[in-house]
Amino acid sequence: MNSSSMPSAPSPQWDPKTLIVAGGRPAHDTDAPVNYPVTFTSTYHSQGQAAAGERVYARFSNPTWDPFEEVLGQLEVADSPALVFSSGMAAIAAALNLVPAGGVLVMPKHSYNGSLALSSELQAAGRLSIRPVDIADTDDVIAALQGADVLWVESPTNPMLEVADLPVLLAEAKSRGVLSIVDNTFATPLLQRPLTLGADLVVHSVTKYLSGHSDVIMGALVTSDESLRQKLHGYRTLHGAISSPMDTFLALRGVRTMAVRIERSQKNSQVLAERLAAHPKVQAVRYPGLEQDPGHERATRLMDGYGSVIAFQAGQDAAQADQLVAAFELITGATSLGGVETLAERRARHASEPETVPENLIRLSVGIEEVEDLWRDLQQALEQL
Repeated sequence: MNSSSMPSAPSPQWDPKTLIVAGGRPAHDTDAPVNYPVTFTSTYHSQGQAAAGERVYARFSNPTWDPFEEVLGQLEVADSPALVFSSGMAAIAAALNLVPAGGVLVMPKHSYNGSLALSSELQAAGRLSIRPVDIADTDDVIAALQGADVLWVESPTNPMLEVADLPVLLAEAKSRGVLSIVDNTFATPLLQRPLTLGADLVVHSVTKYLSGHSDVIMGALVTSDESLRQKLHGYRTLHGAISSPMDTFLALRGVRTMAVRIERSQKNSQVLAERLAAHPKVQAVRYPGLEQDPGHERATRLMDGYGSVIAFQAGQDAAQADQLVAAFELITGATSLGGVETLAERRARHASEPETVPENLIRLSVGIEEVEDLWRDLQQALEQL
């Protein structure tokens, strides 16, 4: 980041909910803009030997990236700004590239299916080998770390919402010299900050809660290890996995409202999860906020909230679950999550989902609508089963 365009440094005493609003802003100078403008350029004035920090070319750097990278790095309590990528998958690909050739990757059997598909493709090519684990089974994960190179963690997992004992797993990985990578998309840095628990790298699909409006495709990586950051920056530059200035501008604008969005969607999620758990046509519900959920104790102890995703099983088979999703009137049947609108999807409709994901499991990404309207929609759809 060029010092001439560096966002103003926030007070270290600021609460994260304040930081997302106040961080990454221009200096409070007369006539200065409140927001950084979008910079559309492919190159910069430059001649002679390029100096350190000089932008040179827009695949290397763009001033529109700077405030977003600064804010996300601060939210994750990193010593360096984040790195933006063209998509969550681009960030995941860069992270998986850290597994050494022929190395061993310990990965949750329930993970984002893009992560599973790419790692499986790399395994088929002989690039790495995968040790699948139940991330909620701490002993299972610790045993798998023996001789491993990289530990990949999701917590809560997608879509089964299992909760890992992050402090223990990250400490065990560090003691064995295993690089630890945490996909923090579901929780966001408002609910947990893996770097403070010992993670080496954090992955985000910015598409989801960070941008929050289902209109941006973008990813990010965050680390406090400057040498690791430079390596990832080099990967981003050489592979061209860069975010567009407009997407980054929109993502930062989305971040500004993340605290109020998540506060509302979490409250809605708790109400809906409790009601779904009591509904006679629902066979099972996973949501860490439920006292009976297997991940409740850990989530209560380790996180600052339970998130805004519910997984529930309804209908006797895939056809009935599809019927349920099709019957929604307010809730949108669509993939993805983290937007202001409530989305529902039968996850096993994707061939790339693990076989252990039940055919009738529906992932509900809860939005910020009035909760009673959401409940009425769920009820009327369930009554049609």
